Amino acid sequence: MYYLVNMNWNAALQDYQHYLRIERGLSENSISNYRADVEKLIRFLDTSGSKASPKTIDQELIQQFIYELARILNPRSQARVISGLRSFFNYLIFEGYREDNPTDLLESPKIGRKLPDTLSLNEIDELVGAIDRSTPEGERNRAILETLYGCGLRVSELIGLQLSDLYFDEGFIRVTGKGNKQRFVPISPLTQKAIDLYRKEVRPRQKIQKGSEDILFLNRRGKGLTRAMIFTIIRQLAEKIGINKTISPHTLRHSFATHLLENGADLRAIQQMLGHESITTTEVYVHVDRSHLTEIVHKYHPRN
Repeated sequence: MYYLVNMNWNAALQDYQHYLRIERGLSENSISNYRADVEKLIRFLDTSGSKASPKTIDQELIQQFIYELARILNPRSQARVISGLRSFFNYLIFEGYREDNPTDLLESPKIGRKLPDTLSLNEIDELVGAIDRSTPEGERNRAILETLYGCGLRVSELIGLQLSDLYFDEGFIRVTGKGNKQRFVPISPLTQKAIDLYRKEVRPRQKIQKGSEDILFLNRRGKGLTRAMIFTIIRQLAEKIGINKTISPHTLRHSFATHLLENGADLRAIQQMLGHESITTTEVYVHVDRSHLTEIVHKYHPRN
C-alpha cells in the first residue's frame, strides 16, 4: 500500500479502494458504492470552492454537505452516504492520517426499515410457468429462477456460479458471497434437474468465449450474465403475468427464507444458507406474520 504524500482527495480515494479490495475483501460492486459516497463529497467541495483536504475537512463542512444532500436524496440514501463517509474517515484514522472522524456527531436521518415484498408459492409457480421454454434462453431462465428461489442466492452469487461449484452427488452447491466468503448451500432435486437440463442440453451448443468456460449461466454471446440482465428477466416475467409488486432477484431470496421459516425451519440454519454473519440480520430480514407466530406457540408450547 502506498503512502499519501499530499493527502489530496484522489490519492486518498485510490488508497481507500485498495484497502477495501485487499484488506477487507469487498466485491467490486461494494467498492463502487463506497467510492460513490466519497465522490459526492468531493463534487460538493469542488462546487463550493473549498480547499479542504481529507486531512483538514471538519464537521461543519461535512454538515453543510449533508444539508445539500437532503435537498436531493431521500432519507435512506442520505443515511447510506453518511455511513460510507464514516467508513472512509475511520480508514484515515486507522492509517494515521487523521486523529478524529468529522462524521462522528452527525445524526443519520430517521428511516423505517422496509422489508422487500415476498411472493407466494403460487406466484413463484406462475413466474416460472410464464417462461417460454421452447427457446434455449427459456431453459436457462427457468434454471436461473429455480436457483435463486431454491437456494436463496444473491444476484451477485448467482452470476458468479461456476460449473466447478456444483456438487450434485452430495446435494450442495458452493457459493461465493460477500467478502469472497464461501459457503455450501443445499440444492433440491427440482433445482438440480433444471440446472442439469440447461447444463447438458443447452449450454454445450453455445460458442463459449475465452475466460467464460467455467461460468454456469451464459448469455447468447457465450459470456457471463450481468446483474442488470437478471433484473430484466424477472421484471419482464412479472409484467407478463400481471404481478403488481415491485420484485427483483432479491425478492426470490427473501421468499426462500420466509417460506422456510413459515414451514418450521430453524433460524440458525436459514442464517447459514443465506450467508449472514449475524443472526440479527436474519431475524430482521426474515419477517413472519403474527398469525404464524401464534400457530407456532399453540403447536409447540408444552402448556398447549
